[in-house]
Amino acid sequence: MAGGDDSTHRAATRLVTSGRSGDFASDVVNPPVWRASTHLYPDCAALRARKSDNRDGQFFYGRRGSPTQWALSEALTALEPGAAGTVLYPSGLAALVGALLTVLRSGDVLLVADNAYDPTRSAATGLLKDLGIEHRFFDPLDHEAFAGAFCDRTRAVMLEVPGSLTMEVCDIPALAAIARERGAVSLIDNTWATALGFPALEHGCDIAITALTKHVGGHSDVMMGAASAGERWYRRLRLGAQRLGHVVSPDDAALVLRGLRTMGVRLERQTATALAIAEWLDARSEVAHVLSPLLPGAPGHDIWQRDFTSGCGLFSFVLKGGDDAARCRLVDRLELFGIGYSWGGFESLALPFDVEPVRSAMPWPKPGWSEADRHGIRLSIGLEDPADLIADLDRGFAALNEG
Repeated sequence: MAGGDDSTHRAATRLVTSGRSGDFASDVVNPPVWRASTHLYPDCAALRARKSDNRDGQFFYGRRGSPTQWALSEALTALEPGAAGTVLYPSGLAALVGALLTVLRSGDVLLVADNAYDPTRSAATGLLKDLGIEHRFFDPLDHEAFAGAFCDRTRAVMLEVPGSLTMEVCDIPALAAIARERGAVSLIDNTWATALGFPALEHGCDIAITALTKHVGGHSDVMMGAASAGERWYRRLRLGAQRLGHVVSPDDAALVLRGLRTMGVRLERQTATALAIAEWLDARSEVAHVLSPLLPGAPGHDIWQRDFTSGCGLFSFVLKGGDDAARCRLVDRLELFGIGYSWGGFESLALPFDVEPVRSAMPWPKPGWSEADRHGIRLSIGLEDPADLIADLDRGFAALNEG
């Protein structure tokens, strides 16, 4: 490959050049799709030797992957400074749960940021609890309370930035330092910014988890997750995933690798559009609060500027008073915004949400807000023209006011 040593290149270049090494990619731009469950050996000695050589790039059996999956893992590792490797999982949730099961054992305590992704909370209160792992939710903006939540059984901390739905930006380096001082492993759901915008390992985290379904895939047509880590935890993550039988198809890996190549320019466009729409919403009389770290003066904006090198198109806003019926009128009137879960694709989405069912330690509405300002809408901004999206939202607000 003509790209040379990826470590010497900036992130935008690594998006294009990484994952293209090895004989399987030397003569083509895109690594071929290798569909193979059975790998063959020249003799019995090779069969026995290969079993213990548990590395990407070594043929063994399809569950350990083959060149298409290895290329994607290599590319993702190149984007995460400090990572020794990346493990692929069949979904973002599988990556979260797989990483947690690698770190935790029965009797351990897991601290979970109260604004984490709802399925992460459900994993803590469901599967992990059933396995004898205790969970405690904490407010990631309250460092004193966080430090006080540790005990001698606390093994890991589950972080997320910005917070799911409500978009709080916590001080990850500070929280990770507290965890490290107490001997706990820091895991982070870094799907919002990806390693491109927030190199989590460099900021003190031990394991960085990303739902590749979102920005990396980028086309709303594939499910996948990944976890990257330094040498110590990467080896354990890899072995844990193999024991659980986690594997992704080569066809899906090729789709995600294709999306990775254009992720930088998509994020740049979506971030710019999201900021323009957030500023427009901030001036609407029907909007009580715009929840976006991109907005100058917004809570968490200073930390975002300090720690992040880019943003994305996902943010939320809260209506001023009103009720669920009014909120649904707004969302239902939208034409360019689809109504659906997920985000990070090329198309825009709108999703009404209620915070109370998924919070334990953080109040909602937030302190200082009106008690009536509680009805949220999350927007995932795609690649449509900003003026068209704003006109679509304007139609939605007209429906809101029809009540």
